[in-house]
Amino acid sequence: MLYDLNIPWTPSTSPAELQSTISFASSLGYSVLALNHTINFPLPSQITNPLPKLPAPSAPTAKQQQGATTKQPTILHRVTAVLSDPGQNYRLPALAAAYDILAIRPTTEKAFQAACLSIAEPSLISLDLAQHFGFHFRPKPLMAAVARGVRIEVCYSQVLAAADPRARACFISNLGAIIRSTKGRGIVISSEAKQALSLRAPADVVNMLAVWGLGTEKGTEALGVNPRGVVVNEGIKRSGFRGVVNVLEVGGREGDDAKKKQQQQGGGKKGAAAGDKSGKKQGEKRKTPDESGDGQQPAISKRQAKKLRMAQKEKEKGSA
Repeated sequence: MLYDLNIPWTPSTSPAELQSTISFASSLGYSVLALNHTINFPLPSQITNPLPKLPAPSAPTAKQQQGATTKQPTILHRVTAVLSDPGQNYRLPALAAAYDILAIRPTTEKAFQAACLSIAEPSLISLDLAQHFGFHFRPKPLMAAVARGVRIEVCYSQVLAAADPRARACFISNLGAIIRSTKGRGIVISSEAKQALSLRAPADVVNMLAVWGLGTEKGTEALGVNPRGVVVNEGIKRSGFRGVVNVLEVGGREGDDAKKKQQQQGGGKKGAAAGDKSGKKQGEKRKTPDESGDGQQPAISKRQAKKLRMAQKEKEKGSA
C-alpha cells in the first residue's frame, strides 16, 4: 500500500476541487490519503475538527468491476501545528484527540530541538524545506527522533511549485542535510499538493528524490513502510492501553471449538450422573458394617489391632 499523508485542506477549498485531487491520487496508486489542516498557536479553548467527512465508497458499478475506475482510497484526518515556541505545546494532547494524525512544523531551532527530543504527542515532524533555516540539521536530534518513532516528512510539491530559484536551492540543500544526518532512515514522503496537477506517481517521486541523494530502496520505504508505521502508531495511541499495548481478540485454531463443545457435553453428562448418584445416596440410610450384606469382615485400624494383641497376651498370662 502507498500512502500520501499530506493533502492540504483549507476552509476555502471547494468540495469539487478536493474530490478531484483525491480521485487523481487514487488513480496514481495511493491507497491511503490524509487531509491536512494547518493551524497556528495559540490553540483555541475548544478544539474542533473542521475537516469534511467524505461519504463512504458506494457499491462498485459494472465499470468498476471491470477495472475501468479505481477503488476509493482510505481518508484520514490530520492536523499540522506550526510551532515556534516550545512552551506553547501544553494543549497538544487535546489537539491530537480530535484528529487521526498529529504533526509538528517547527520554525525555530528551539522548537525543532523540542520536537525531536521531548514532545511526545506528534508522530511526524513536517518541515518547510523551501525556506532558509537559521540552524543546521545535525544527526543527533534527528536520529533521536527516529529512535523515538517520530518520522521526518519531506513534501516534494514544495520544490515543484516553487517559483523562486532560491526556494528550490534551499529545498535541495535542506533535503541533502536531512538525508546525510539520518542516512535515509525515518523519512516519510508526502505531496502537500494544493491541486491535482502537483501530484506525482510513486515511481516518479522515488526517481526524483534519488537524484538528490535518497536511495531507491529508502524512497520506496518512505512511501509505504514508514507512513504505515505512523498510521498504526497513531491508531494504537488512541485505542491501545496507555498508547503502548493493543489487545486484540485472537481466533482459535481449527478443532478448538469442537473440543470445547465435546468437553462441555462431557461435563454435562458427568454432572448429571453425579447428581443421580448423590440423589440416590440422600434417599438411602447409612448402613453400619454389621448391616452390610457383603459377608466380609470390616477392616480394623492398626491401633485396634494393637489393643487386641495386648488383651490376648494379658489373657494368656492370667490363665497361666
